[in-house]
Amino acid sequence: MESKMTTSASTSKDPFFCLKWPWDSNKHPKSSSVCDFQGPWLFRSMQTVGSIALSSLTSFGQNSNFRPKKKPLSSCEQGEAEQMAFAAALASQKEATVLQFYSPKCRLCNSLLNFVLEVEKRNSNWLSITMADAENEKWFPELLHYDIKYVPCFVLLDKNGQALAKTGVPTSRAHVIAGISHLLKMKRPPSDSD
Repeated sequence: MESKMTTSASTSKDPFFCLKWPWDSNKHPKSSSVCDFQGPWLFRSMQTVGSIALSSLTSFGQNSNFRPKKKPLSSCEQGEAEQMAFAAALASQKEATVLQFYSPKCRLCNSLLNFVLEVEKRNSNWLSITMADAENEKWFPELLHYDIKYVPCFVLLDKNGQALAKTGVPTSRAHVIAGISHLLKMKRPPSDSD
């Protein structure tokens, strides 16, 4: 029996050489294998330098301070993106689409952004809301067509793109919210009424 044990132990041969990469040193815990070869101090210091370099490169990619900042869209690109969103909203064939005319300089418009997003989220099964920068020349035809003379202004469209109504001159935030509610009541499906 003893001869069988020594034979099986002698059949597992130790590797002739081991390769260890600097970046593998932290992944594998110390074990008692033959590949735990400790090279001369010069190679160990090179391994340390290599692991520091690799960790600094990976942390460079993960650090948000070094990521390139997104360049803001040009006026032309912004207008095109808004018009594509408007076309997609009309193509969705939802019961209604609201086109919101705004100005980036309008504080009232900016204060309504979260409210409008919430309204769209709550009514997403039948309503699409798209934004149109009234200061962008890409929207001039729509400004003339819908007779937009103030912002914020919300225009209600049916699923065929036909304008049904628009909000009045904004006097306060509460007045604009009441106007949006009135527009939504005009097209809200009966099953979604409050």
